[in-house]
Amino acid sequence: MKFIVWLIRVLVFVVLLVLALANTQSATVKFAGYEWQAPLILIGLAFFAVGLLAGLVSAFPAVVRLKLENARLRRDLRAAREDTPPVAVEPPMPPVI
Repeated sequence: MKFIVWLIRVLVFVVLLVLALANTQSATVKFAGYEWQAPLILIGLAFFAVGLLAGLVSAFPAVVRLKLENARLRRDLRAAREDTPPVAVEPPMPPVI
């Protein structure tokens, strides 16, 4: 299984490398009065990085909230286990005929 995962990783790397080498022509991005001229693959990488950063920032509050809830539930479970004495389970009585 590890071999297949590494094979997929190498294939993705090779495809991205070929894509990067094939898109070296210059491109211009104009936004809000600014102009940025760079190789096309660099512009694509920059937009990917900005999107990744925006996704991480937007997911951060939910991750923190879930970690806090998890810690609270663990505390509650630990407290419930300490407060509750073990209950002895008796086998059921045989039916009376």
